[in-house]
Amino acid sequence: MKLIIGLGNPGKKYETTWHNLGFLAVDALAASKPEMFLKCKQSAKFKAEVCEGSELEEKIILAKPRTFMNKSGQAVKAIMSFYKIKPQDLWVIHDDIDIELGRLKISHNSAAAGHKGVQSIINEIGSQEFVRFRLGIKTRGQGQIPAEEYVLQKIGKEDKMIIDETLKETLAALSVALMEGVTEAKNEFN
Repeated sequence: MKLIIGLGNPGKKYETTWHNLGFLAVDALAASKPEMFLKCKQSAKFKAEVCEGSELEEKIILAKPRTFMNKSGQAVKAIMSFYKIKPQDLWVIHDDIDIELGRLKISHNSAAAGHKGVQSIINEIGSQEFVRFRLGIKTRGQGQIPAEEYVLQKIGKEDKMIIDETLKETLAALSVALMEGVTEAKNEFN
């Protein structure tokens, strides 16, 4: 069983901000395989939107925490506890301000590097032994304002085209990781 978490902030206000790339990726994955993810629902118990499906006889749970970014770990921990998921079977998709816009980097067992949502997960589950699909958002103008303000800005039209390509690449990487393993996905996409 795999748990794929997309990080972001709930609410219309944040829908198209940099910090919601994880949500966008999970939405894109669910939309790309509608026959697979038929059961999607808001769960008060998990504080998340959850979709269940399977690929090659492996159960896959997609989730978008409905806590704010800095408390994402609460939802992740609740889902992991209920489904008895080990940290190694947790995959987290999120924005990364230290990676160039348009780049995808897959990492495993790495520190939060300042990402508050990832740090919340590490704190709540007591481990960093999970896989991260890190979507780059670093742009030329980004250094002119504080990071915590930048990540909450709306994605502009030109950057949106780049993000759309990054999301396609992320879906391809997730597919390779599910079919052939995370190491193969890292070799192909990093």
